[in-house]
Amino acid sequence: MLTALKNLIRAHPERPPAAIPAGERVYAVGDIHGRLDLFRALIRTIDEDDAVRAPARTTVVLLGDLIDRGPDSAGVIAAARDWRLRRNVRIICGNHEEMLLVALEDEDMLRAFLRHGGRETALSYPVDPAAYAAADFGEVQALIAAAIPEADIAFIREFEEAIRIGDYLFVHAGIRPDVPLDNQRPGDLRWIREPFLSHAGDHGAIVVHGHTITEHADLRPNRIGIDTGAYFSGRLTALGLEGADLWLIEACEHDGEVTSRTRSIA
Repeated sequence: MLTALKNLIRAHPERPPAAIPAGERVYAVGDIHGRLDLFRALIRTIDEDDAVRAPARTTVVLLGDLIDRGPDSAGVIAAARDWRLRRNVRIICGNHEEMLLVALEDEDMLRAFLRHGGRETALSYPVDPAAYAAADFGEVQALIAAAIPEADIAFIREFEEAIRIGDYLFVHAGIRPDVPLDNQRPGDLRWIREPFLSHAGDHGAIVVHGHTITEHADLRPNRIGIDTGAYFSGRLTALGLEGADLWLIEACEHDGEVTSRTRSIA
């Protein structure tokens, strides 16, 4: 995909490259899904990468789905809250955060939430596993509501729907093609796959998104997907942007050891 993107740029030299405004730098982080080990490594590497570059107004964008599936959603929420105290971190609401918030009031959504990784989120908080296993859905709902601190729920409720910086639009899942960016529905921003993924036309911005898992960052002329399936692949990916430059930062786990690396996109 990196080669394909480079070839497209070379084939259309008349097309101005997408850019972040002068003096700014952005790091976008893909779906974390409870992988605190990878998230900590990525935080450290992003902080180090930012420190060795020229001074800039830096924004970190977490693309949503911080929770579910992986083993430590509570830890990821705590780490994100702490990081936001130290730098400008903006967070987008993913479909899994949406499911959690609705599941606190709606048993039908609770069933869907638990089927798609919500059990792991619940048990990352002080929920007794034996009590959870013995509980019916109403009781599970009460256990979750009692265990997750109100401060965490309030934090999640503050997550954003979309963020526009320069020529880039940051969302969780994607957008509805041929619908003006200002008219996009929150449901599409959090859940869409097709027809967004296969659409080759101009979206009015380069859309940076997660939600749909690919083995490596999916770089297309009109969108960049950076959900590399952290919860099962052991690979969490971030995209760096400054001016017209792009680079990737990856935290990877192999045999219990987590390493990270930075790769340029020339």
